[in-house]
Amino acid sequence: MADHALDPELQALPPSLRTLAARGIARSYRKGVVLIEEGSLGDNLYLVLSGSLRAYSSDARGREITYGVYGPGEYVGEMSLDGGPRSASVMTEVPSRLVMVTRASLLTHISVHPEFAFELLTKVIRRARAATLSTKQLALNDVYGRLRSLVDEATQDGRHLEMTHQGIAQRLGCSREMVSKLVKDLEQGGYLKRIAASQYQRLKTLPARW
Repeated sequence: MADHALDPELQALPPSLRTLAARGIARSYRKGVVLIEEGSLGDNLYLVLSGSLRAYSSDARGREITYGVYGPGEYVGEMSLDGGPRSASVMTEVPSRLVMVTRASLLTHISVHPEFAFELLTKVIRRARAATLSTKQLALNDVYGRLRSLVDEATQDGRHLEMTHQGIAQRLGCSREMVSKLVKDLEQGGYLKRIAASQYQRLKTLPARW
């Protein structure tokens, strides 16, 4: 077991994850490092201490769709613990510090702390539900409808939308040019206000249709 006793980032984790992380290896990664490639085999789980990770898929033409962005206290890689191929790629969004935990270490952790199996199962179910919702939105909503849902989610409780046009396009499964046009129209209509680079404030509720 690695010695993380003096690691302040690890100490900030919830107790269940702190104990799990103590079984792994902590490393720092620069921005843009691909940790997991879709379709590859592997059984490592990555726990985020600082920074953020993006789970995504891409096609032969380089178009991408983002499934989720995960920050401190989150972990990725749990979907391949059954021995199957990776269901998505994972990349560091910013310089990040992560703990890599092997499948063997995770199984040892569960044998000592069986309650963690329920926590892991809950995480898998929540992400499966989120994936189902995303697929439904892609199938039933047009691009503006998906953008409206993203803005509503990102600006809850007075928060701002902090994402580049390319990042939004990856989340919505459309082109960056289409996102730029829609965002510009919403700015001109008084619905969004750019307050910093890649940061927008929602001034009023976006209309149901555009």
